[in-house]
Amino acid sequence: MTKWSPNSWRNKPISQVPAYPDPAALAEVEARMATYPPLVFAGEARKLKKALAAVANGEGFLLQGGDCAESFAEHGADNIRDFFRVFLQMAVVLTFAGAQPVVKVGRIAGQFAKPRSSPTEEKDGVVLDSYRGDIINGIEFTEASRTPDPARQEMAYRQSAATLNLLRAFAQGGYANLENVHKWMVSFISDSPQAERYRALADRITETMDFMRAIGITADTHPSLRETDFYTSHEALLLGYEEALTRIDSTTGDWYATSGHMIWIGDRTRQPDHAHVEYCRGVKNPLGLKCGPSLEPETLIRLIDILNPQNEPGRLTLIARFGAEKVADHLPKLIRAVEKEGRKVVWSCDPMHGNTISLNGYKTRPFDRILSEVQTFFDVHRAEGTHPGGIHIEMTGKNVTECTGGARAISADDLSNRYHTHCDPRLNADQALELAFLVAELLKKDAAAHSEKRAAAAV
Repeated sequence: MTKWSPNSWRNKPISQVPAYPDPAALAEVEARMATYPPLVFAGEARKLKKALAAVANGEGFLLQGGDCAESFAEHGADNIRDFFRVFLQMAVVLTFAGAQPVVKVGRIAGQFAKPRSSPTEEKDGVVLDSYRGDIINGIEFTEASRTPDPARQEMAYRQSAATLNLLRAFAQGGYANLENVHKWMVSFISDSPQAERYRALADRITETMDFMRAIGITADTHPSLRETDFYTSHEALLLGYEEALTRIDSTTGDWYATSGHMIWIGDRTRQPDHAHVEYCRGVKNPLGLKCGPSLEPETLIRLIDILNPQNEPGRLTLIARFGAEKVADHLPKLIRAVEKEGRKVVWSCDPMHGNTISLNGYKTRPFDRILSEVQTFFDVHRAEGTHPGGIHIEMTGKNVTECTGGARAISADDLSNRYHTHCDPRLNADQALELAFLVAELLKKDAAAHSEKRAAAAV
C-alpha cells in the first residue's frame, strides 16, 4: 500500500465532490484553515476509542445521533440545549435498562456536508446544482445560492467551534448532573406517554441518588455523577476541509482529524480504492463505515483490512443501514464474515436511511419501519451470538413533524405543519425518546439471555 499523507487522497478517484468554480479561492481558504486551532484534541479521540473498545467487547452501548445536516440558519443556544437534553434522556434510559455504559456521540459540530443521489436538481425547467449542505452551498433554489462557495467552510468551522464550546459546558459544567434528571424534559413532550415513562424512571434515579447521598456518595465527591463524556462526529465527505484540519499529535506523532472525535465513510463513498477510504485510513480517530445492501462480505473484509489493519478494538464501527425489509437478508452474512475473520468491530444500527419514502411531496420515514429495523437488528445479533452495539439516528430536540407515526401518530397530512429539515427527515424529541425505550427493552432482553447462558454454563 502506498505511503499515506493528509493529501494522498488527492491522487485517488473521488465521488460526491462539489465543483468549485474558483479553484484558487478554494485553495486560499483551505490554506488559511490549515492554520486554525483544532476543534477537538487527539487525547479526546483516544478516550472515545477506548470507550468504543469496551462496546466492541460487549461491555457498553453506542448512542450516536443528531442532525441530518446542520444549518447556519438554525444555529442557536436553545436548539443545541434542547438536542442535548433529549440526548441525555435517551442515554439515561439506555444506561438504566442495559446496566452498562452508554457512549454518547453526537452528529453535531461538523455534520454539514451531504452526499446526493444526483449532482443537479430541476424545477420548472431550471437545472441547478443539488444542495450539498451549508458547508458547500445554500438550500435556496437560485444560481447564486447553489454555486459552491469555499467561504462557507470557514463559517462551518466557526459554528462548529461555538457549538463545541457550549456542548463542553453542558457536559462538564453541571447540566448533565444526574440530580437534574427531571429537568431535562423538553416542554412539548411533557404530556406524552413517553413523558410518563421517563418521569417514573427519573423518580427511581432520584431515589437512588437520595440513598447514595445519605451514605456519603455525592456529585461533589464523585464527578461522574455530575459530568458526562460527550463526543462529536460527522461524515468525512468534504475532504479538503478534513485535510485542512488534520494535525500531528505532539505526544504520539500520529495524525488525527481534528474536525471531530469520530468521522465516518458513507455508503456512497466507501470504494476501497477511492479518496474517502484513502483519507480515513491514515488518521487515528475512531472511524465509522456505513454498510448498505450493496456491500458484499468480501468487500467489507477488504475495507476492514484497509481501515483497521491492526484489528484494534474501538477503531471501527460498522453502521448497518439496510431498510426494515432488507436487514434480515443482508446483515447475517456480513456478521458471519467478520466473525470468521476474527475482526473486532462495533456493530451499530442506522434505522433511518434505508426507510425513506415520499408522502404528499415530502420525504419522510415511517416510525414503525424504524422500530422494525432496530428490532430485527437485535434479533439477528441474538441469533448470531454477537453484540448489538449501538444505534445511529437522525434526530432533533425540536417539535418537528418529519417522520410519520410514533405515540402521537403523526400522519402524512401533518408533515407540512413543522417540516424544517434541510435534507432528510429527523425524529422529533418524543419519537427519539420512544425509540430509546424500545431499545432499552431489547437491551434488557439481551442481558437476561446472557445471564441464562452464563448460569447454564456454570452448571
